Amino acid sequence: MIKVVTSEERHTSDRGWIHSEFSFSFADYDDPSNAHFGCLLAHNENTLMPQEGFKKHPHHDLELVSYVISGTLKHTDSMGTEQLLEPGTVQVMSAGTGVEHSETNPSADEPVRFLQMWFLPSERMLKPTYTNRRIEPQEYLNRLCPIVSGQGGEGSEGALPISQDVTCYLSHLESGKKLMYPQHEDRRTHLFLISGHVEIHCSDGNFNLKPGDAARIRKSCDLQITSTDSEPAEFVLVDLP
Repeated sequence: MIKVVTSEERHTSDRGWIHSEFSFSFADYDDPSNAHFGCLLAHNENTLMPQEGFKKHPHHDLELVSYVISGTLKHTDSMGTEQLLEPGTVQVMSAGTGVEHSETNPSADEPVRFLQMWFLPSERMLKPTYTNRRIEPQEYLNRLCPIVSGQGGEGSEGALPISQDVTCYLSHLESGKKLMYPQHEDRRTHLFLISGHVEIHCSDGNFNLKPGDAARIRKSCDLQITSTDSEPAEFVLVDLP
């Protein structure tokens, strides 16, 4: 079963210093019927204005995954981490027993655009951890590159660890190229299109996605993902219980 959530169906929050698109109930957007997809609690697309940011604030018992699309994001936290995250960088912060962090845009003139996903952890009260790495373009060109994984084992080499049974993939799919993704019966799939256009084909039919659209897929469905625009398509695919 596939449910397509269009870009226009997301909740828009524009505070001037930050523009956000919420795929799930979040902050000032309260919708109990759209509170989560499995253990995925939040999927936010944020554009943070120059010299602006989130002041230090706390989290606990959450797995936070961020991906920087453009611009530079500065991360600091109570574990002593201070990082400048360039485009193509993925970070994972396990809040566990509690951590404070801030996210700011150090640029004087360039916005920073980034995705952030929140997952429930597999266990509560874990020790807080932080890690990040930049994904090189050739790693996810015309393939599903695992960038975050709590599953371990074959196929997840190089992926950042997360305290949940999820795997996040990143792909940059050139025009006309296709990828196959066999989904298992007991799993969910969340696919979010960052740029370009794709067609998803499975037993439920054909579905066309444009930037900002997402597909939420449940039960067994072998997906064929095709880039249909003259420009490449970039997307994130999340496999979760």
